[in-house]
Amino acid sequence: MTGYLPMDREERREMLASVGVDLDQLFSMIPDCDCVRVDAYEALETQGMSELEVVDQVKGLAADNLNGEDYDSYLGAGYYDHYQPAAVHHLINRSEFLTSYTPYQAEISQGTLQAIFEWQSYITRLTGLPVANASLYDAASGAAEALLLACRDKHLYKVFVSEGVHPDTLETIRTYCHAADIEVVTGPLDSSGRTGSYPQEKKEYAGFLVQSPNFYGVVEDLDLLAQSAHEAGALAVVSQDPVSLAVLKRPGDCGVDIAVGEAQSLGLPLSYGGPGAGYMAVTERLMRKMPGRICGATVDRQGRTSYVLTLQAREQHIRRERATSNICTSQALMATAATIWLALQGGSGLLDVAEQSAAKAIYLEQKLTGGGCF
Repeated sequence: MTGYLPMDREERREMLASVGVDLDQLFSMIPDCDCVRVDAYEALETQGMSELEVVDQVKGLAADNLNGEDYDSYLGAGYYDHYQPAAVHHLINRSEFLTSYTPYQAEISQGTLQAIFEWQSYITRLTGLPVANASLYDAASGAAEALLLACRDKHLYKVFVSEGVHPDTLETIRTYCHAADIEVVTGPLDSSGRTGSYPQEKKEYAGFLVQSPNFYGVVEDLDLLAQSAHEAGALAVVSQDPVSLAVLKRPGDCGVDIAVGEAQSLGLPLSYGGPGAGYMAVTERLMRKMPGRICGATVDRQGRTSYVLTLQAREQHIRRERATSNICTSQALMATAATIWLALQGGSGLLDVAEQSAAKAIYLEQKLTGGGCF
């Protein structure tokens, strides 16, 4: 596709004559008010601004905003301003990656599929769970999808959610569950800031969900979560910042069944709150019930490693009412950016980011409390 080239007046006249309409007829459906329309098209040519003038005006408007490069922002509540190496932006803007095309034709999509496979591999290593998908929209939709998965698996329609979960995530869960006739029960935090207790009823709840560290920065006891959920016949679900997994015990090692979270902290820009990328990892038993795409690796006839979208029947080639989810896509570009960031950081780099984040959070707390602010 060539770049966009504006037409001149003569070309515009020829096109209108060929179609058999004039310019006013083309725009007749637009409301006739000064805020939307001008009296005549020619006014745009005589009164409109040049590209340079428009750029200068937009820059002036943008200068009224506060940005993360000039100021320290504490408004994230789950979105973090971690440095993104120049290589990340450069690589994801290559035309091979910068596309909305879903890689159905594996033979011409090996690069994209390999990037997705690498993303899944990183997520399984971070979470300690054996299977991850190609990404979800964000942490909030990931948490909601995890509870829907639990309901499909247990054939129950009631879930428990800790009040330590991000408020936006909780609202998203309620939206998803309302449409699916699933009851959402919330549980309070105790004096330590952790989830105080879990339901004891047997085979009544499909899943228990906590966030760790939770919305208030307190690390939850995932061993207790898994034990309580399994004793009640439910699945244990946790939502986590992936950077924290460099220093915390992995959810899979605690017996958690489903791990979800937001990958924005893996070097993705703030961008006024998006786009990000949600991740999900599950136990092998839940693999066929997991939403979203899964990329698998195999070997072709020449013995070369090849990548394909696998287990598609559960979410793509299936009747709508039997599909695992309505997300038959992914945030592959953002997941690729996070994958490149992880590759550039390496294990020691990710650990350094996690340790610095924790140390600076403690430093800020000490300064605020020591200065009499709280």
